[in-house]
Amino acid sequence: MAGASTPPSPLPFLLYENETYEYCIVLPPKVNSAGIWENVTSPSVIFSYSLPLLEMQVVLTFVITHVIYTILRPLGITLFASQMFAGITMSPMMKIESFRSIFFNEELGIEIIDTVSVFGFTFFLFLTGVKMDMKLALRTTKRSVGIGVVSLLSSISVGVAINETFKQPNETEQVKTERLIGTVIEALTSFSVIACLLAELKILNTELGRLALTSSAVGDLSTMFLVHVMSLSRNFTASPLLVIERVVIMFCFITLIIFVFRPLMHWVIKRTPDGGPVAEVYITATMMVAFGCAVFTHWTDQSPLIGAFLFGLAVPDGPPLGSALIDKFECFINAFFLSIYVAASTLRANFGNMLSDPSDVKFFTFAFSMTFLAKLIPCCIGSFLNFMPFRDSLAFGLIMSSKGIVLSETVFTAMVIAILVNATIIPILVRFLYDPDSRKYAAYEQRNLMHLKPDAELRILACVHTSHNVPAMINLLDLTCPTRESPNVVYAIHLIELMARNSPVFIAHHNHEFSNTSTRSLENIIPFYQYEGNSWGLVTVNAFTVITPRKLMHEDICTMALDKQTSFIILPFHRKWSIDGSLEEENNVVRNLNCTVLDQAPCSVGILIDRGRRQKPMKLSSPSSYSIGMLFLGGKDDREALTLAKRMARDPRVKLTVTRLIAYQDCSNVVDWDTVLDTEMLKDVKQNNGVLGNGCDITYVEEMLHCGSQTIKLVRSIANDYDLIIVGRHYGVESVLLAGLSEWSEFPELGIVGDLFASTDLNSRVSILVVQQQIVKM
Repeated sequence: MAGASTPPSPLPFLLYENETYEYCIVLPPKVNSAGIWENVTSPSVIFSYSLPLLEMQVVLTFVITHVIYTILRPLGITLFASQMFAGITMSPMMKIESFRSIFFNEELGIEIIDTVSVFGFTFFLFLTGVKMDMKLALRTTKRSVGIGVVSLLSSISVGVAINETFKQPNETEQVKTERLIGTVIEALTSFSVIACLLAELKILNTELGRLALTSSAVGDLSTMFLVHVMSLSRNFTASPLLVIERVVIMFCFITLIIFVFRPLMHWVIKRTPDGGPVAEVYITATMMVAFGCAVFTHWTDQSPLIGAFLFGLAVPDGPPLGSALIDKFECFINAFFLSIYVAASTLRANFGNMLSDPSDVKFFTFAFSMTFLAKLIPCCIGSFLNFMPFRDSLAFGLIMSSKGIVLSETVFTAMVIAILVNATIIPILVRFLYDPDSRKYAAYEQRNLMHLKPDAELRILACVHTSHNVPAMINLLDLTCPTRESPNVVYAIHLIELMARNSPVFIAHHNHEFSNTSTRSLENIIPFYQYEGNSWGLVTVNAFTVITPRKLMHEDICTMALDKQTSFIILPFHRKWSIDGSLEEENNVVRNLNCTVLDQAPCSVGILIDRGRRQKPMKLSSPSSYSIGMLFLGGKDDREALTLAKRMARDPRVKLTVTRLIAYQDCSNVVDWDTVLDTEMLKDVKQNNGVLGNGCDITYVEEMLHCGSQTIKLVRSIANDYDLIIVGRHYGVESVLLAGLSEWSEFPELGIVGDLFASTDLNSRVSILVVQQQIVKM
């Protein structure tokens, strides 16, 4: 039958509760239309069908949202705030009859877009649960627990106190409940909202970001527990048996998730080949179970959102299952469903009705301001007392005060205003107060090999991504010739891309402990400790595993290099060669990482290119068993590379050949400061009189060249003469010997000479180390 005109349907009352509404609908439902030709005189008849109506609603929402985001993005406004502005912009457009007929169809109402948005938000919370690391909340420090709990309790206490202060004798029970709910919601902390804000601000894996994530995880779990207790206590006086029934059902539901569904998902992971994709049938089954959990909690008079979220928490995070779910669904759900949900929810705000009641305006303005301060101040004080700078403490407090989506019915307009102000101002203030790039890696000392004292320990940060990088890396470390006067301290860091998680993970393997380490990481860490054990006490290894977003990996590398005061960072090249010398794999993520580290590193950097040559063990009893070549054109990068080469030459097992390339026109009497430094650097190499240490096997060769083509010929002629070739990147150096070659360079991050050795056109298996001296930022 034809249904009567229905009012806009409200969304669920609270995240953890459930409400039922009754509507008259058209049966059978009108879903697909025959197109605009169904009624030529009135083409708008297609909007009496649910699918065309939904499509038009989605198109309008997206167009308005992205137009607003394009305008506001340069001002630092986030996409979430732009989605809210879109909903507010569409609200007055409802006065236009043609626009109103699209969103408030007399027969269909707006329950179509409601259903889609709530369906999408349910799966958004499911994915939030998948990405949320429960271990993060369980292994947090006392500082994080204290900040998370105190910030929650303080804001709730202030909110309840304000609610009692403004209570009027003649207030209805509905008004009391609405105001209490509004103040409590404003006091809550959302892990997913804070994680999204940190990711958008690109500070997810900073010290401030990690503290905010752990504190919000504690706050979110405390919120879930507190809201359930409040909900049950409110219903206990009316119906104790109903409360007991709900507790038992929820207990059984959680037990089913933990002891049935989670083991099944681990069984799926075991059936998935190492490094292979999860079968589509398991992905589909997991999503269907998530939907079934939402339906079950709805059937038990709980919000469907909580069922999907709890099941998401049970999904094993990371690869292969968790990452597969995130890869397949996160982009679509966040970009499509969540955008519709935010805009459609904000569309309901009725600013006229709220502003017409001065008492409501006064109450909510004061309540929201005070609960905001009640959360901000404890977070600031707690972090400041833990030796965080004041500006960082203030930024941390603002982050912890971030708000996301709420589901209140009658206080919805007030909450929309509060969240909009919050989502607009806080990201701008955090960017102003906390700019890690402006100071994090600024190195005002010379942290390079040239300025290292002869008797100082050499601190090296060795980065690996896969087990393929490890043998060549350890072989290079072994060549650096540690001695008792100048030992090596190696910081080995295994970098893993963060997948299906919100929280970066940093694991320090102190005292060779591997209890929290996966097998994937063990095979990359244990060889470094074996290298330490075979080095007669001359090498100290500190190993770490870092799971972080690929766009932020450089921050972990540069931060560790700065904190550990390393002089040299070694990065693996992004190409992998097979044992027969053919190109096997190319990883552009690693390449982008290398380029960023070269630009921002607080010390010298080397890129190690392993072309698949079998690592030749150096025999203790055999002098000069390992041949190293060094090409010297001049400049600070070449001087840094030569410093490393001379340190390697102290090892009696190493034979070093330094080839200086001299341009024919450089034979003139024109001498600059770089030339003076180059000559001084090469003086002891030319003499080879034992300055480098007794028994050094060094050969010095000069090659007179005319142009870049002769440089290419020389590279090809010596490529197979050595086990390792060391070159400088020649950053900012111009030479006639390199003229015309930059246009043909495939990898500028290697420099022109390094690029020639890394080219697939070169028939060689030699390993190459490209060195860049520290770039001092003034």
